[in-house]
Amino acid sequence: MAVQRKVPLRKCVATGEMHPKKEMIRVVRSKEGEVSVDTTGKKSGRGAYVSKSEQAVEEARKKNSLGRQLEVAIPEEVYEELLKLIRRESIL
Repeated sequence: MAVQRKVPLRKCVATGEMHPKKEMIRVVRSKEGEVSVDTTGKKSGRGAYVSKSEQAVEEARKKNSLGRQLEVAIPEEVYEELLKLIRRESIL
């Protein structure tokens, strides 16, 4: 009998929905206050998760939920990078 491993769930800052970590994109704030998209999920710093959907990213942008979660102003480039990643994945 195979042991069923627990799938780590994370909450989307935009929608409030719980999803497996693999279905989310992590945005991380470093100690220096730099915000970046963490595709590996292993960067050090405070992380916040967004669902892999354009709607979730737009909602996070509108509500500034990423900014509140990470306690820092989110540069527009971060949202653009998130959207690019999602669009690239939806093509594949």
